[in-house]
Amino acid sequence: MSADAPGAEPAVPARDPGLQPERTRLAWRRTTLSGTVAAVLAAKAALHGGPSPASIVAAALCCALWLVFLRLAHARIRTLAATGRPRALTPRYATAATLCTVALAVCGAFLVL
Repeated sequence: MSADAPGAEPAVPARDPGLQPERTRLAWRRTTLSGTVAAVLAAKAALHGGPSPASIVAAALCCALWLVFLRLAHARIRTLAATGRPRALTPRYATAATLCTVALAVCGAFLVL
């Protein structure tokens, strides 16, 4: 039976990820760089004009969040680079990365205000 025959199932081509893993890996690197800049600026803001206990705690929290995000991002970058077809990002992993990013932004905003 030919593929053009009525009732025949179309052949599903193998998925070619192309440059998607590379673009995703670069996006993780850019996000890590942005987090690094935010953490450095948070530390600078905490120390500028005489540090207060609250600003020191917020800066330390920013640094801790940055380190957690850095670990998550580095693990994902390694996964993307190691295989031709990386496994999907789990919801738990995505949630952890999102929470770190949002919490880092909130801490940074606290230090600026």
